[in-house]
Amino acid sequence: MNSHTSQPNAHGRNRGRRGPRKGGPRPAGRHATVAAVAAPITRKQAEYDPKPVAFETLGLEPSLIEGIRVRGFNWTTPIQSAVIPFVMNGDDLIGCAATGTGKTAAFLLPILDRMLKSRAAAPDERGYTRVLILAPTRELCVQIADDVEGFTYHTDVTSVAVYGGVDMGPQERALKSGVDIIIATPGRLMDHMRSHAVVKFDKLDTLVLDEADRMMDMGFWPDVRRIVAALPDTAARQTLLFSATMPEEVMKLADEVVADPKYVQIGSSGGTAKTITHAIENVPSAQKTEWLAKFLRRTTGPVLVFSRTKSGADRLARKLASLGLKAVALHADRTQEQRTAAVEGFRSGTYKVLVATDVAARGLDIDGITHVVNYEVPTSRDTYVHRVGRTGRAEATGTALTLVAPEESRALEALQRSVGIEMLG
Repeated sequence: MNSHTSQPNAHGRNRGRRGPRKGGPRPAGRHATVAAVAAPITRKQAEYDPKPVAFETLGLEPSLIEGIRVRGFNWTTPIQSAVIPFVMNGDDLIGCAATGTGKTAAFLLPILDRMLKSRAAAPDERGYTRVLILAPTRELCVQIADDVEGFTYHTDVTSVAVYGGVDMGPQERALKSGVDIIIATPGRLMDHMRSHAVVKFDKLDTLVLDEADRMMDMGFWPDVRRIVAALPDTAARQTLLFSATMPEEVMKLADEVVADPKYVQIGSSGGTAKTITHAIENVPSAQKTEWLAKFLRRTTGPVLVFSRTKSGADRLARKLASLGLKAVALHADRTQEQRTAAVEGFRSGTYKVLVATDVAARGLDIDGITHVVNYEVPTSRDTYVHRVGRTGRAEATGTALTLVAPEESRALEALQRSVGIEMLG
């Protein structure tokens, strides 16, 4: 648990302007399927100004401004410029922008500002959870929790990251204490909700779904529905849904949890950042490891390599290590201790190469990743977008390199058409 606690409920939030829910009531069927609705969904963009502005001009709490300053942020990114006013106004929102453009700060900063202002007005109201943030992976939970702690370092806001693979005891104690902010994977949060009813959300005023498409892909949406059913109704809470890709299936499911949302899309839907160079290398499958080792030896900076399977990641990491490269594997079958050690070792420079499955494609926020390498051609547009989004972040430049065997040429052509880019090779 971060050593920083809650505010009063939603006093002062402008929720009255939302009016009745458009298009009828929220779908009630818990087991409704995506295929049940065939018509495509169109979204009208909200009106916003994406131009960068100085954080100091946003009217944020001084303690929050200090946390922003210490972290080295001065100006908003386009997604932050667009989203922050809507969140401050209390609107429900669906936000879509390329990975690495600052979506986390776009929702955290106005949420924290509202919490701090509310606490200043009623300092004795605390000891209950105000904000719930759901994320698909442990790594993303940890990254968001780190951001919360960094921004609130000069405050008494409390938070806890709740995810699997670790002892439930410390998480349970934090939940019972009524931390201000819970950042959780749906599965582990449901474990706690089934156990002794330690989680109480009766005064919750904000729900955030981060990387909603990944939660759907991983089969978490039934748990998301159960969690949402235990929260205050949409009229009593603000709901924010974010992702780098927003396929139609996710947009349909979003209507179950948001009410009259503002829709903000920066850039093309599911696109990649303009700071990334996309390249290919034609290499026979049997020669990929040898070629990659040579490439890594002449490349400076940390390199993230994606493998399609967990066994493939382990095998490739071991082979690269045997060739004298500092490499480590990251995937879902490793223990939480091993995963943390791998990520921190990569972050600190102990390992130059992190060989990962797609578990690392969400929430891995490490400065200075110069290259992302796809050891095999990714099977979908969304997979490619989220993988390569680990480089070229925060306006830095990066390279996404895909190794292509002859038998993968058709898959490459399909990928280039779906992403809408030409890869240099």
